[in-house]
Amino acid sequence: MIEITQLECGIRLVTETMPVRSACLGFWVGTGSRDETEEQAGISHFLEHLLFKGTPTRSARAIAEAMDAVGGDMNAFTTKEYTAFYVRTLAEDLPLGLDILGEIMTVPALRPEEVDAERQVILEEVLMHLDEPADVVQERFAEAIFPDHPLGREVLGLPEVITSVGVPAIRSFFEEHYRPANIVVAAAGDVDHRVLAERLEERFAGSPIGAPPKREAPGPRVRRLDVTTRDTEQAHLVLGVRGPERSSPERYALSLLNHSLGGGISSRLFQKIREERGLAYSVVSERVGYADAGALAVSVGTAPERATEVLELVVAELDDMASNGTTEAELTLAKAHLRADTLLSLEDSGARMSRIGASLLLHGEVLSVEEITSRVDAVTDEDVASIAARLLSAERVLAAVGPFTPEELAAAGF
Repeated sequence: MIEITQLECGIRLVTETMPVRSACLGFWVGTGSRDETEEQAGISHFLEHLLFKGTPTRSARAIAEAMDAVGGDMNAFTTKEYTAFYVRTLAEDLPLGLDILGEIMTVPALRPEEVDAERQVILEEVLMHLDEPADVVQERFAEAIFPDHPLGREVLGLPEVITSVGVPAIRSFFEEHYRPANIVVAAAGDVDHRVLAERLEERFAGSPIGAPPKREAPGPRVRRLDVTTRDTEQAHLVLGVRGPERSSPERYALSLLNHSLGGGISSRLFQKIREERGLAYSVVSERVGYADAGALAVSVGTAPERATEVLELVVAELDDMASNGTTEAELTLAKAHLRADTLLSLEDSGARMSRIGASLLLHGEVLSVEEITSRVDAVTDEDVASIAARLLSAERVLAAVGPFTPEELAAAGF
C-alpha cells in the first residue's frame, strides 16, 4: 500500500509497505546542477559528498561504523534536477538510518579541513571522467542540445569552481536549497508511515520551510555539430533531437518509440548496426526528460573509419521512423518489454523507494504500476507515428569524440 502525507514541517512523505524484512529510506532534494549559477557549478555534487563527512555529533567514521554494525548500506547521487540520499537496512534498524540521514540533512558539519580533503577527491573524479571519451561525448552533446543553459553543464561541475569554492558559499547553498518544502522523503519495505511522519516532524520542527528552486527553460537554439578531436581507438558519437518535458502526455508514446529505435536488443539500430553488420559493440537510444525540456539521442562507439557509415545508418532509421512510425509488431513488442521491465524493476525495497520518491518529487504524484501499464497499453500506432514525425524531423545535433576534425564530419554531411 502506498501512502502520501504533506507534513506540517513542509516535507512530503511517501511510503510503500512490502512483506519483507528490509526497509529503504531516501531523502530526495529537488535541487541539482541546473539550479546552480556558473559560479556555483559543482556545489550540488560537492554537497552530496560533504554531507556524509559528519555532523557536530557524528564523524564520518562514526557514521560508517554505525551502518556497518547493522549491515546497512548508505549512499547518494546527484543529477541535473535533484540529489538523493538513501539508506537500506533491516527493518528493525531503520530508526538508526533515519536518525543519521535526518541529522546530516539538517546540521552537516562542513568542517573546512574535510571540505579541502574532499575537494581533491572530486577533482580526481572529474579527471577520471575526462579520461573517458564515452563520458566526454555525452557531456558535449548536452552542451550542444542545451547551449548556454545549466542543463548543458556536467553535473560534476567546473574544476575552477571546485578548486576555489569555500565553506561559506557551500553552506549558503545548503541553507537555501535543503529545506523541507524542497524535500520528499520516501520509504519502502517493512515501514510504518505514521511513525516515520512523527519522527520527521520532530526532526524538522522549527526549520525554515523554504521553497523549490525557480527555473528558466532553455531557449530553442541548438548547436548542430560539436566535435572533440582526440587520438582515440574508437569514435564516440551521439546524434539526437530535442524532446518533450518529462511530464508530457506523449512520454509513453516516446518511450515505445525509443525502445523500437534503439532501446533493446531487438531494436532497429541494435539489429542493423551490431547484429547484421558488426559495426559497433554498443549502440543505444535513450530518452531524457526534464521539468521543461527533453531529448532523444542515439549513442554509439565504432572504429573511426566506420563513423560515417554508422552515422548514415542511424540517419536512415531516423528518417524512416519520421516518415512511417513503427510497425504493429514493433509496438506490440515494445509494450510487452516496458511492462515486464517495470515489473522486474520493483523486486526489492530499494527499487520501490526510488520509484515512489522520484515520482512524487518530479511528477507530484505516484501512479500505480497498473496505471502506468494501462497508459502504455493505450498508446496507438498513430500516437507513435505522430511524435516520430514531429521529433525526428526536427533539427538534429551531433556530438563526436575521435581522431577527426569538425570539417571532416561537416564534409560528410554532418
